[in-house]
Amino acid sequence: MKIKIGTRGSLLALWQADYIQSKLENAGIDTEIVIIETKGDKILDRALSKIGSKGVFTEELEEQLHSGAIDIAVHSAKDLQSELDESLSIIAFTEREKINDVLVSHKEIDIKKELVVGTSSTRRVAMLRAYFPHFKIVDMRGNLQTRIKKMEDGACDAILLAFAGVNRMKYNDLIRHEFDNEQFVPPVGQGTVAIEISTKLAEVKASKIREICNDPETEQCLLAERAYLRELKGGCSIPVFGNGVLVENKVHFTAGIISLDGQKIIKVKETQKNESPEELGIKLANRILSEGGKEILEKIKAQL
Repeated sequence: MKIKIGTRGSLLALWQADYIQSKLENAGIDTEIVIIETKGDKILDRALSKIGSKGVFTEELEEQLHSGAIDIAVHSAKDLQSELDESLSIIAFTEREKINDVLVSHKEIDIKKELVVGTSSTRRVAMLRAYFPHFKIVDMRGNLQTRIKKMEDGACDAILLAFAGVNRMKYNDLIRHEFDNEQFVPPVGQGTVAIEISTKLAEVKASKIREICNDPETEQCLLAERAYLRELKGGCSIPVFGNGVLVENKVHFTAGIISLDGQKIIKVKETQKNESPEELGIKLANRILSEGGKEILEKIKAQL
């Protein structure tokens, strides 16, 4: 058995592919990594919200899954669109890393003072406007190394990133502040790697990959999170957030939406009772929509 692993070419994406490759090869499976450039990698002069939220970092990989050129596509789970083609499925989520957002800088900073902060995420921009209105925000695209170089060249004082990516690239010494994840609730899927396949993939391969790579606890949380995002019809350009934590076999789910200017935030929390994780996610999405989220969502889509 040989598994062809499709991935983007950034160092962080390659770390994820190498991580999955090591899991498979340690289990005795032969592998090959195939690097594929995506729309999100090619278009760096526009904000993500301006180039479309669907499949920005995944479309080209999915085309290769359909053609059979690769067996699996490895993604950061937070980059996956909420709705997949019916001929595709996610068969594994790896054990989740720390979920917090962090500020990284090449110099010492004081978050109580004015700072120029780089980010390309509408959720992070909105949250900074809500909780750190004294920060000036600049759009910052490119892979992690490119963004750090831009910062060092004077484009900003600090960059707002996910801890997981910073940790994987060994830039921990640049972390200057870690945001409280109760306030800065992360996006759906932050901190875990997802494996996507075509439903045409041989069952023997699919089941073996899932057995080796899937973390059941993380999966329960991601099922709730992704169902929530899917029900809201939110993409990576919409500032919604959602994070599930499994405690005593129940998903404790925090989710919400924030207006682009940071002035309106709807946040709800609920613990799974008798429903499935997906039902929990759908329930919270509908709560948010009924409590004012629908109007915020419509305004956001009109502005973008």
